[in-house]
Amino acid sequence: MADTLHWKKNIALFLSGQAISLFGSMLVQYAIMWHITLVTQSGTAMMLYVVVGILPTFFMSPFGGVWADRFNRKNLIVLADGSIAAVTWIVAVAFMVGYAHLWLLFVCAAVRAVGQGMHTPAINAFIPQITPQKQLSKINGINSSIQSFTLIIAPALSGALLTFVSLEAVFFIDVATAIIGIVIVYFLVKVPTAKEAAQSDGIPPVMHPTGISYFHDLRAGMRYVLKQRFIWQLILISMITHILIAPAAFLTPLQVVRDFGNEVWRLTAIEIAFSTGMMIGGIVVGFWGGFKNRIYSMSLACFLWGVGSIGLGTLNHFFYYSMVMFFIGLTLPLYGTPCTVMLQTKVDPAYMGRVFGVFSMVSSLMMPAGMLLFGPLGDVMNIDRILIGCGVITCLMSIPFIGSKALLNAGADR
Repeated sequence: MADTLHWKKNIALFLSGQAISLFGSMLVQYAIMWHITLVTQSGTAMMLYVVVGILPTFFMSPFGGVWADRFNRKNLIVLADGSIAAVTWIVAVAFMVGYAHLWLLFVCAAVRAVGQGMHTPAINAFIPQITPQKQLSKINGINSSIQSFTLIIAPALSGALLTFVSLEAVFFIDVATAIIGIVIVYFLVKVPTAKEAAQSDGIPPVMHPTGISYFHDLRAGMRYVLKQRFIWQLILISMITHILIAPAAFLTPLQVVRDFGNEVWRLTAIEIAFSTGMMIGGIVVGFWGGFKNRIYSMSLACFLWGVGSIGLGTLNHFFYYSMVMFFIGLTLPLYGTPCTVMLQTKVDPAYMGRVFGVFSMVSSLMMPAGMLLFGPLGDVMNIDRILIGCGVITCLMSIPFIGSKALLNAGADR
């Protein structure tokens, strides 16, 4: 009972610290995105924001994965959060003294993306280090719900704050929440020893000697990925789907401004609807766990994403549009949680950081790659048509999941 209480307290503290830090980050993200959307009303500007805000993660993720396999993962998480907070503080001060230029927001987004490239692989590799393996589905589902709840509050509060306070004030809030999150994770979360992790069915960390070169570790990680058929197939499918969902992820605020009006409350409403769906979906998946074969859950989620994208392109009533956003959010954990748990349980712990680094690299590259196409296209073509076309193809992308024996074997819950 003591061991059970110990790991539960540990993971609760960790998830709480990350939720507080995430809350501040989301305030800034929405504030920047909405500021750019309302000021420029340009698909090209949104494309540039997505590129500079995500592409740096592509370059950092492979190194972040190596570091997650080499060094103390908790320290890496704290370092990433601290670095992001420091840059945010600098930009806030610049705005406060009157140096309020749009390009500073793009720089801020780029540097934050670099920190995210270090943060994400470390988080995904650290959770199984402090959680019993049999509890990973539940914990990842709960984590998804906590994050979604944070995302419900963040857009509403961000919209309200921008109505009454300056942009830099929102930045300072992010700095404060980052400091609180860092204190909780660094001082209160305890990392179990390899022996303790083994006794609790957790996955002990396997760190490589620091004398080995980074590029040697990168090559070793890539060789491991290529030898595991289910991993590279999952990466390939993820590359295509990330391109296809880029319009639904990044062009919908611009679509709302053009089709329904430029009121901030509308942008807030669709984010709340999406995040509420994610929270409920995370709770359901956390306790249900999805289908016994995780690939069936991911295939269904992909099909439902396509249906949702088609709905966003066909509905012209804002209430029903918001309900579709809720629906898409509801289905998101049905893909993300089974995918994360499958990797956490099937990948060799010695390579886990690098594998998650590769997945982070793929997502960070494909989304801006999609926006390079769909962002400018949104300035010359109706966004509704873009969403419908991508939705149809996304529905078809559910087929390769269930057609692959390697993925079905990896997805089986043994």
